Amino acid sequence: QVQLEESGGGLVQAGGSLRLSCTASGRTFSTYAMGWFRQAPGKEREFVACISWSGLGNTYYADSVKGRFTISRENAKNTVYLQMNSLKPEDTAVYYCATTALPYTAVRVGTRDYDYWGQGTQVTVSS
Repeated sequence: QVQLEESGGGLVQAGGSLRLSCTASGRTFSTYAMGWFRQAPGKEREFVACISWSGLGNTYYADSVKGRFTISRENAKNTVYLQMNSLKPEDTAVYYCATTALPYTAVRVGTRDYDYWGQGTQVTVSS
């Protein structure tokens, strides 16, 4: 069974940085795409960033985070990261990592493209 566990959230001032981690278990990590999403109170869950399976090495970002956030993966640790710099109050949300059921997947941006989700980690950016 695939399990995802996020960590690294917290409270940070505007302009600061955080690095989120998501560790996967239950299958071979490198052959699956990984994504980060977020959900603010009263809003729908939205795409943040994704990375394809390791053989493609592609990444894709939402316009709202492009140039500030970086997604990466470390296959030896079964972990995907989201480095968040220049944080803004509007980045405040619960952040979720997700992965697909199908292997060898390119970048995906829709919530319906992902089949497994973590429990989420809270990120709060104060002004």
